[in-house]
Amino acid sequence: MTRRPEVVLGVSGGIAAYKACELLRRLTESGHAVTVVPTASALRFVGAPTWAALSGRPVADEVWADVHEVPHVRLGQRADLVVVAPATADLMARAAHGLADDLLTNTLLTARCPVVLAPAMHTEMWEHPATRENVATLRRRGVTVVEPAVGRLTGADTGRGRLPEPAELFEECRAALARSGKGAAGPGESGGPAVPGEPGGSGRSVGAREVGPRGTDLAGRRVVVSAGGTREPLDPVRFLGNRSSGKQGYALARAAAARGARVVLVAANTSLPDPEGVETIAVETTAELREAVLGAADGADAVVMAAAVADFRPAHRAAGKIKKREGEDPEPIRLVRNPDVLAELAADRSDPLRVVVGFAAETEDVLANGEAKLARKGCDLLVVNRVGEGVAFGTEDNEAILLDARGPREEIPRGPKEELAHRVWDAVARRWSGERDVRPSSGGG
Repeated sequence: MTRRPEVVLGVSGGIAAYKACELLRRLTESGHAVTVVPTASALRFVGAPTWAALSGRPVADEVWADVHEVPHVRLGQRADLVVVAPATADLMARAAHGLADDLLTNTLLTARCPVVLAPAMHTEMWEHPATRENVATLRRRGVTVVEPAVGRLTGADTGRGRLPEPAELFEECRAALARSGKGAAGPGESGGPAVPGEPGGSGRSVGAREVGPRGTDLAGRRVVVSAGGTREPLDPVRFLGNRSSGKQGYALARAAAARGARVVLVAANTSLPDPEGVETIAVETTAELREAVLGAADGADAVVMAAAVADFRPAHRAAGKIKKREGEDPEPIRLVRNPDVLAELAADRSDPLRVVVGFAAETEDVLANGEAKLARKGCDLLVVNRVGEGVAFGTEDNEAILLDARGPREEIPRGPKEELAHRVWDAVARRWSGERDVRPSSGGG
């Protein structure tokens, strides 16, 4: 039986503390064991009985409670993740300077696991030089400090400083646990390093590889990610579409932003909240996606085409709703090809160091079809995954084979989509490392 990841949820004193209740619910319902550590100020916003009821555990709020268990040390030592939401300016200042005057700051000092801080404060406080320096200090030490959202703050004020939505923070937590190898095991996942193989492939298979610390290794890079599925209208009511939810593309965008990149996300027909710190462009059709991606790709260091782009569209769009007529079959719908956006990107080598990554959703002969698509499209990397029957589309987990035009392939076992996203960026980062000097400029690898 897989051990449940131990999460410490710190809550500091801000009105956004009520949002942490939803984050706690998401963590517990997804199989994480959560201990809530609120500050004294936080308990003035949300009481201890609420935290205890939602977590199923006693609230840890006092250094002097259960002293024989040494809580100010044990909580941090045992944690697989510490997340603080909301993190006030005061809490981050104390954490940056190593102060330990309550149980939460003691826990932050003793933690040797990933730490995620989700700031929430007024815009003036977030933009103050003292806060910016504290954030920079924490990030240099490897702490993930999530960019606050823009929106309504306390009272009538509006601006940057709003706590991101719990769904977004939950994904940040999943990503941090996945990077550390402590994520909750999903269906069919043992949590071990075994990699599934597929016969008939060429090249060599490599397991998980780390290329230096992930941290902010994409800082200074500008990347473009497409996500979701395009829709081609038949009439004002109906369309041709696909089952893509956009979750993998959004995971790729979040992962790149967390690693320091400037990210443009071109999102086709998704219902997901926009990732914080990411420029999001909403599109519907393949033509709109093509225009947005090609425009954003100008000057970008990498383009990752995770969107499920429709291969065909109706030759004609009906001006009015196509009516069902009694006793008559509908007129046949003639389809025409859509532009091949991935091939167009791969063929453009005006910047020979730009990395182009494609995705291939296959239902059979996954490896063989993927290798054929890699050669046909001419992209640098291709993520190939099997779809259907609860795999890939709409799920929280994914598995894939990552093909490289230069030869090696990497088989990524089933796990959170955030981990697959980071493995893709690891491969892109390898292209930007010392190896990039030998990269062919004619395209295709």
